[in-house]
Amino acid sequence: MCEQHMTEPFEPLGAHRAGSPRPSRPAEVREAVMRAVSERCRATHTPYDSEALEDALLVASELTTNAMLHGGGITDFQVDVSGPGVRLSVSDRSDELPAVVPPTDPQGRRRPGGHGWPIVCRLSRDVRVSDLPAGGKCITAVVPLS
Repeated sequence: MCEQHMTEPFEPLGAHRAGSPRPSRPAEVREAVMRAVSERCRATHTPYDSEALEDALLVASELTTNAMLHGGGITDFQVDVSGPGVRLSVSDRSDELPAVVPPTDPQGRRRPGGHGWPIVCRLSRDVRVSDLPAGGKCITAVVPLS
């Protein structure tokens, strides 16, 4: 999926609580993911794999950071814990699709960064990029919890 981008109409998840502020920084997104997973596991009396949760937190951080650095800022964030995974959606203002950046520039000099999108693709079971009606995009990634 990450080699080819699949675009489709955006369908809101509706998992964000009304009245609570939307996370806008990686730390706030990680807190929202941790809270959602903890509440779901407590409600269903099921444990979660701590390494899998760390993967979900890393994917949430990378999606958020990429939206801030390359997408003109975060316009929406949603998290939903269902079945054996965490579904994370981060929207931004850019219509540009995520891309893997070569580790060196044309002159052979090493570039900083460029690891976020490959991390998202490696740790997620499913990644989708959706165009938003008012412009921008929403990236949704499903990270397994087991």
